[in-house]
Parts: sequence; structure tokens; C-alpha cells
Amino acid sequence: MNNMKAWLEILGISTKLGLTSFGGPIAHLGYFHNEYVRRRKWLDEQSYADLVALCQFLPGPASSQVGIGIGLLRGGWIGALAAWIGFTLPSVLAMVLFAYLLQGTDMLNAGWVHGLKLVAVAIVAQAVWGMGQKLAPDRSRATVAILAAVIVLLWPTAVSQLVVVLAAAAAGLFLYRNTTAPAVANMQTSVSRKAGAACLLLFAGLLLLLPLLRGIFPSFGIALFDSFYRAGALVFGGGHVVLPLLEREAVPSGWLSGEQFLAGYGAAQAVPGPLFTFAAYIGAVAGGWQGALIATLAIFLPAFLLVAGALPFWALIRSMPRAQGALAGVNAAVVGILLAALYDPIWTSAVRGVLDFAVAAILFIMLVFWKLPPWVIVIAGVLGGTLIY
Repeated sequence: MNNMKAWLEILGISTKLGLTSFGGPIAHLGYFHNEYVRRRKWLDEQSYADLVALCQFLPGPASSQVGIGIGLLRGGWIGALAAWIGFTLPSVLAMVLFAYLLQGTDMLNAGWVHGLKLVAVAIVAQAVWGMGQKLAPDRSRATVAILAAVIVLLWPTAVSQLVVVLAAAAAGLFLYRNTTAPAVANMQTSVSRKAGAACLLLFAGLLLLLPLLRGIFPSFGIALFDSFYRAGALVFGGGHVVLPLLEREAVPSGWLSGEQFLAGYGAAQAVPGPLFTFAAYIGAVAGGWQGALIATLAIFLPAFLLVAGALPFWALIRSMPRAQGALAGVNAAVVGILLAALYDPIWTSAVRGVLDFAVAAILFIMLVFWKLPPWVIVIAGVLGGTLIY
């Protein structure tokens, strides 16, 4: 009974956060801190900081992984599932509804839909701006970022992004090999090291086996699961960085058009919860509610496996300076990959002339310098697109 009460409590609180957490991953972490640390005291400050550090170290949706980790620490495996469902489901439902709305009418060329594409320009430009200042602040990391952008643009495949990330990790090992590792709290978890190792093996096994299964048993469901699992497994840096990975997987496959892709990405800025639920929109456009379910489960599964797998080993990993150096290199490459996505497909598809540029620039200023919330930017973008088209 106590376990059931704890699971329902986790589900209720995470659902409230899923309905109210606007503003992207950084804002989500602020909401989590206020709810879980300050109000409910489920974690102390140091444990929360170290859980955030772990989830930023891992690929995947950082804010969702923090929520999953808190649920895991509080209520075991079912607690982790309850935390994820509550935080994710409201956004998933909103994105699936938008997908059906867009498909059921001839609105793709409407001015307000083009406005959503301009919102995407401003949002991703803000992400590049902020992440560049934080993750590529010096000459060596800025160089890694620019080289990553150039390589990804000249070699536009999903494989190129993986190669760039691995090369950046190697560069970080060399450039930042003397990085000092900070102290880490000892978080108590119900996941044993054996179970953690099994989760990490399953994570790696699926990453290797799914492409083989896709080749042997060609079907829409396996192809969808493989693409979205790989996207969730390989993206570093949060929700915005998944954009180029998903675009490379979804648009060339014919699951949706470039215009549908950008319209959905713009709409994703207007809903609360994790940006990774953009996968539900793509899945719904490609294959209805079944496609939305497959895409959502696939893109978030790596987050579960990595958090559960790494948590028992985090104190050991965090104490290794070389791991810190590799992460510094990967984070710089992430900035470059996102910069490349800002140019292609976002800029090349959305900015067609001077008026488009003017609207995108105004939205960027509103977001970065006026500090207005993303939902206000979405409304302004929709109005701007309606006025100029």
C-alpha cells in the first residue's frame, strides 16, 4: 500500500509538471528543483545537482532523464515509469492532435503554419547562442564546434553525426585530459550494479541489433522504432539537438515532408513538457496513433536504460578526469551539429526573403533579450506569418 501511495504521488506531481512546465529543458530543471527539492525535499541540493550532472553527461533528453531518475530513486522502476508518463503524456497528446489537425485540412501552406517555421528559426538560434556561450566558450572548443558544423553540412548523413561526436570525444580526451573532476554525492538507488550493467548492455545491444533487424525484416514498425531509438540514443545536449537527427531519419524516408517537419517543430514550442515528444507528432503523421506510440516509446527507451544503467556507477564515472574531457569535446560538437541544423533544414526552408528574415529576427530578440516565454513567441510567430502571407 505504501508503494502504491508513493507511485500515485509521483504520477500526480509529474503530471502537474507535465501540464505546466513550459520553456525547454533548462526551465524544466528549475521546475523540478522547486517541486522535488525545495517543496517536497525528496532530494537534497547536492544529490539533485549530481543527478542533473549525470543526465547532462548521458545522451538523451536531460530534463526527462532527471525526472525518470527522481522517480527511480523515490519509487523504484514503477516510480520511474510513473514519473515519465506524467511528465510526457500531456505533450504527446497535444502533438498527436496537432498532427491530425494538420493532416485533416489543407493548412500546410497557410501563413500561420509558415509562422511556426519562423518560430523554429528563432528557437534554434537561441539554443545555438546559449549553448555556444556555455559549451564552446574558448578557442579550442569553438573550433571543434565550427568543424563539426562544416563536416555535418558537407556530409549530410546520420552516420556523419555519430562520427563527429566520436571524433570530438577523442579531441576532448586530448585537449582536456587534465580536467579536475568534482566531488559527487553518493545517491542511494534500488538498482544494483548488476542490473545497471544489464541495462547498459541492453542499450548497446538494441543500438547494434535494430539496424540489422530492419534490414532482415523490412517493415514500417521496425524501421520507425530503429530510427527513433537511434535518435534518442545518440543525441547529446537536450531536446533541440534531436532536430537534425530526426530530420535526417524522417524526411528522406518519406514519412513526412520538410514543411510538415518544421511546422510540427514550431508547434512543439507551444506545449509544455519535453521537446522529445516531437517524435509523437512525426509518428502520427507517418503512421497514425500506432506510429505515434512506437516513435514515443522508441525515442525515450534509451533514456530509461541509460539512467538506470549509469546511476549505480555514477560516483565512479564522475571521478574520472578523462570522462570530463571527453564530455567537453562532445558538448562542443553538439553546438556545431545544432548550428548546421539551424542553416539546413531550418533556415533554408523557412527564410525565403526579407520579410521572413525580419520576423525571425524580431522573434529572436523577443526570446533572447526580452526574455519572453516560448508560447508568446509562438503566438507572435503565427501572427507574423499570417500578416506577411
